[in-house]
Amino acid sequence: MSEQLYPLKFKTIFKDKIWGGTKIKDVLHKDYSPLPNCGETWELSGVEGNVSFVANGRLEGEPLTTLIANYKDKLVGKKVYETYGGQFPLLIKFIDANDDLSIQVHPDDKLAKERHNSFGKTEMWYIIQADEDATLITGFNQEVDKEAYLEYFNSGKLTDILNKEKVAEDDVFFIPAGRVHTIGKGIMLAEIQQSSDVTYRIYDFDRTDDKGNKRELHVEEAVDAIDYKFYDEYKSNKPVELNKNTALVECPFFETNRMVIDDEMKKDYSSLDSFVILVFLEGETTITAGDFKMQATLGDVVLIPAEVNDIVLTPLAKSKVLETYIPNF
Repeated sequence: MSEQLYPLKFKTIFKDKIWGGTKIKDVLHKDYSPLPNCGETWELSGVEGNVSFVANGRLEGEPLTTLIANYKDKLVGKKVYETYGGQFPLLIKFIDANDDLSIQVHPDDKLAKERHNSFGKTEMWYIIQADEDATLITGFNQEVDKEAYLEYFNSGKLTDILNKEKVAEDDVFFIPAGRVHTIGKGIMLAEIQQSSDVTYRIYDFDRTDDKGNKRELHVEEAVDAIDYKFYDEYKSNKPVELNKNTALVECPFFETNRMVIDDEMKKDYSSLDSFVILVFLEGETTITAGDFKMQATLGDVVLIPAEVNDIVLTPLAKSKVLETYIPNF
């Protein structure tokens, strides 16, 4: 495989959900028909059964898994390939909560490996749009232990001990594995997470589907996965700096920066041993990599292969971009 790789876009995978709405179409301008609604889109995924396919250039139609098999470290980076092999380590989504999601928790790598032969699920949320008075839940509002948690849960008062946050555009929330959470009604966000689809649903507000069935709960499994600690701060907000990289989240699984640009920005990724994912949240931008050029706008997710060291971002209008990669090991 001697041909140089280039910035890659992928075909969106649409998911209708019991809590989904219409903002994926109304705000991000993505057509999810014939689905009745769209709760989330999977923009870049190597998850079995939901693998992304290339949407641009000479590799159009190729699945992400085949790209990794063919290009290996040229696509994902040497250490990333050594660590994850043919599995893509991150999953990128947009989520539209037209109703509250279930209260849930994700296991860490150790527990997920033991129970599901899967990665754990640490994730982050970037709020794209929020209705007035929209809230979400992340973590506890007081110190609790397993016994106290079960007491509140069994008495139907779980929400009394959960931390509720009012939400606005550009808020950032880091959700490490083990943190109880839910996205509240009226929120649309970008989610960057480990490549895992393991969720323990704790409480679903007694909802039923169109056949009258309640969704499965995982109450017992969740107990051993939960981090019961109380934290002083649950937001990871940083002030916007124009034409600079602002670090938002740093963890072993990914690092994410925000770029708000109204001028050309040159990016040198030669010191990174990783692919880079760009998530476009505002404006329109030209991406140039050597002789290759492409346009990216709100709702686009672009994978910059590890062998592409230099790109130029040229905003046609003020643009907001998230930049994510695997940190150097």
